[in-house]
Amino acid sequence: MSFGDKTLTLANVQPIGPLSVQLRWSDGTLADIDLGAVLESSAFAPLHDPDEFAKVQIGDWGHSLVWSSGPELGAETLWLETLSATGRSDTRAFLDWRLRNGLSLSKAADALGISRRMVAY
Repeated sequence: MSFGDKTLTLANVQPIGPLSVQLRWSDGTLADIDLGAVLESSAFAPLHDPDEFAKVQIGDWGHSLVWSSGPELGAETLWLETLSATGRSDTRAFLDWRLRNGLSLSKAADALGISRRMVAY
């Protein structure tokens, strides 16, 4: 997962409440995330058991959160939630647009008629 010129990975996860975690990212970003809305799907039903949710671990290479019962949340989704939780909703909206459209920094710059450097900022 690449945002800007850095590859961000999950460095640490700590459950802090029902359906909430504290995430630390490889760039040092720290955020408390309420995953209630993200985990509404029936695929995540096992995680509504507090004991199961507390078993959260970082997946291979820091690219996801995983639970022994099978559910997994990707780093892209978690980074978008982190942006909202840290008051960077404008950045979240822009990144969400890039991800939805499969745009690299260069392709986003071309689509917007601005430099790649401006997209990275």
